Amino acid sequence: RRERGELRARRFEALARSRRAASLALSNRKEIATPHLGAVNSLQVDLTEGRYLLSGASDGSAAVFDLKDATEYEAGFIAKHRSILLVDRQHQHGHKFTVSKAIWYPVDTGLFVTASFDNYVKVWDTNSTQVVMDFKMPGKVYSAAMSPIATTHMLIATGSADVQVRLCDIASGAFTHTLSGHHDGIMSLEWSTSSEWILMSGGCDGAIRFWDIRRAGCFLILDQLRSQLGRRPPIIDSTTDNQHQKNLGRSSSSKSYSVQQRTGNHKKQSKGLRKSLTMD
Repeated sequence: RRERGELRARRFEALARSRRAASLALSNRKEIATPHLGAVNSLQVDLTEGRYLLSGASDGSAAVFDLKDATEYEAGFIAKHRSILLVDRQHQHGHKFTVSKAIWYPVDTGLFVTASFDNYVKVWDTNSTQVVMDFKMPGKVYSAAMSPIATTHMLIATGSADVQVRLCDIASGAFTHTLSGHHDGIMSLEWSTSSEWILMSGGCDGAIRFWDIRRAGCFLILDQLRSQLGRRPPIIDSTTDNQHQKNLGRSSSSKSYSVQQRTGNHKKQSKGLRKSLTMD
């Protein structure tokens, strides 16, 4: 039907997506055996090999799964993948509360980062399952992100109950600077895939802000709820005398109207009205 011109491109695309969504089903050959005891808040497959799945959960745990090699096979053909790494509350340096975000270090799988409601962002060594460094935040940490294309920095952007985006430097183990502009907590962060300096943040204030981290202040705000339509200034002041002039001006000559029409600001319009009154 598409070839015959009976379906427009958008309609054809929508139908194709619907068919694919309807055909989705759970795999009967692969199963992930989760060790988490609460809701899973975060998932990410590593960017280097596309093999290791990192997860973070509300019970304060983070786990790693090998998606290529199964841990065991059930009934001879169902591949079961159990966690090959787990850090939970029983771990010496584990998080005490919900893990809101778990992300891989973009360059390799030797490091991963977790953010938690216990106000900490932690950088883990995957091989030793030890914390390499941590960053204490001023409130619950809702989001964390690292640029997938960065070559000149190793920054973790963090968003918390505080109104500022904080940038943590893995290279130095310290905060570099903060980005101010949101009026409420910051729920989501995403780095640009075309520039290592561009960061987007979404806050509880309903705004999405675009930042160039090399400069102070954001360069773009998407905030439909707070935007206002432009309004023209009133023709004259809302005082009793001016209101009287406005009423009289309506019945004045057409010359008065043309003077008002040519003027482009409030003061010139007021002079035009007074002139028409004098002529009458």
